[in-house]
Amino acid sequence: MENTKQILITGGTGFIGNYLCDELMRLGHFLTIITRSPKKYQEEEAKNQRYIGWDDDLTAQMEKTDVVINLAGENLFGQRWTDDVKDRLYNSRIEGTRKLVQAMRNADKRPELFISASGVNYYQTKGDELIDESGEPGSDFLADICIDWEKEARMAEQLNVRTAIPRISPVLQDGGGMIDKMKLPFMLFAGGPIGSGKQYVPWIHMEDMIRAIIYPMENKDFEGPYNACSPDHVTMNELASTLGRVMNRPSFFRVPEFALKLVLGEAAAPVLGSLKVQPKKLQKSGFQFKFDDLEEAIADIL
Repeated sequence: MENTKQILITGGTGFIGNYLCDELMRLGHFLTIITRSPKKYQEEEAKNQRYIGWDDDLTAQMEKTDVVINLAGENLFGQRWTDDVKDRLYNSRIEGTRKLVQAMRNADKRPELFISASGVNYYQTKGDELIDESGEPGSDFLADICIDWEKEARMAEQLNVRTAIPRISPVLQDGGGMIDKMKLPFMLFAGGPIGSGKQYVPWIHMEDMIRAIIYPMENKDFEGPYNACSPDHVTMNELASTLGRVMNRPSFFRVPEFALKLVLGEAAAPVLGSLKVQPKKLQKSGFQFKFDDLEEAIADIL
């Protein structure tokens, strides 16, 4: 990292955000984390880390910020998508992003870089067809969120703020995310693939995820949407068998598609859809993945 930055972060207390903040502080940056409950985190404040609320003066904060990283958004998975849940999932991303861009618009001095998350669910499901950043957007609920989320973020480009949009894939890390949900059945000797097993599952190791988010800070010409996922393409069958092999457990208790739909309804769609996503933009720019093999990645975190 060339020099110390003042970084404003949303979603800094979440699954990815916690790891990101730890790494940014290790690199010597100064962090201001926006949270709904800043008082809850007062004990975690330090010389280079503080917390503010969404109701604080974000315009004044922007004027002393070099980089904004926007990861805010309610957890998408583990619950049925009722109309109320859908509203929360959508608004937690769109309204927060809109508020950040408005604060930039009102600021006399603006940040040099805006890194605003999106997701690989932006893309239309294509079976075993390879999808890079030029892929067509989907038309389901998650795709609609990602399309609108990116649209709000890219309003910062009109303010001459360089904007980078990592389309985040499921992150492999113990203690949360996809692996945490799949691990328990395997521990009970009841693990296996979900759905047909033939669907492609994008993934990325947490360490590479953090490096991919920070990457635009280190590369001044890097901007726009980019796929934050591993170049290793695996199906659900391969994911389940690899997890079983690393955990020394069998992988033959398949969760049928109808059962998942019965429990989760529409929220089952992202798990059952196939996305063979390629991180073409990162690869072309010279980004080096530390974990580009699924078995090595799972073995590292378990």
